[in-house]
Amino acid sequence: MIMTTKSQNIRSSENGFRKRTFHLQPRMPAQTFEEERLHRKQRLAATFRLFSRYGFDQGLAGHVTARDPEFPDRYWINPLAVHFSQIRVSDLQLVDHDGNILIGQRPINTAGFTIHSALHRARPDIIAAAHTHSTYGKAFSALGTELLPITQDACSFYEDHAIFNPFSGVVLDDGEGDRLARTLGGKKALILQNHGLLTAGPTVEAVAWWFLAMDNAAHTQLLARAAGPLKLIAPDIARLTAGQVGSAEGAYYSFQPLWDWIVALEPDLFD
Repeated sequence: MIMTTKSQNIRSSENGFRKRTFHLQPRMPAQTFEEERLHRKQRLAATFRLFSRYGFDQGLAGHVTARDPEFPDRYWINPLAVHFSQIRVSDLQLVDHDGNILIGQRPINTAGFTIHSALHRARPDIIAAAHTHSTYGKAFSALGTELLPITQDACSFYEDHAIFNPFSGVVLDDGEGDRLARTLGGKKALILQNHGLLTAGPTVEAVAWWFLAMDNAAHTQLLARAAGPLKLIAPDIARLTAGQVGSAEGAYYSFQPLWDWIVALEPDLFD
């Protein structure tokens, strides 16, 4: 899919008006493992800073991971008890699927390890995964229902998310992690009933954007439901719209303005 910005009509002396189309530039592939690793870690640190700005930073809860490009059975994760607003690239810790901390001097969230290890094992295509206790995500998860296609933005998740239920306490058991991974299946998002939201996908950028978008969709549905009866988008139109707005490539591009914003405000995240 090629993303384009709004076209402009430019006067030409030969042809009257001609249309000029601008294209968003895709990312060039990394040339080395080191280059790709740094890219993922920088976007991961930026994601924590952004999540803090959005208020997704309650207590010790919340974790986002990025698979290591050279060692796919290892992933980078935030250390326990470091506020999202202070996480830097150098704070990120490397963990294997057995829970061994290979790089880093602090503990990690045990539930985070259980959830992310299961996801990364079950889905080789998952490069990143995000879960926090966002307020609207938690509130919506208590309804025990999927997101409805009530807006264009909500259609991004149409037929591409599932509900993990019932709630059975903090996810500390490997069996629960495996059940969570099975529930996700090939989809990009989960509603953890009575718990919160989770997104997973092929880039850190896409996963971060999807989490922000999913929390926004949950907030929107809560507001609409409180205001009155809902008017749903027809299934065929919702399915069409999902293909238009729900891709990982589109999510990657949607993350870029947020990246530019946060690195301008908080360049110390690169430390």
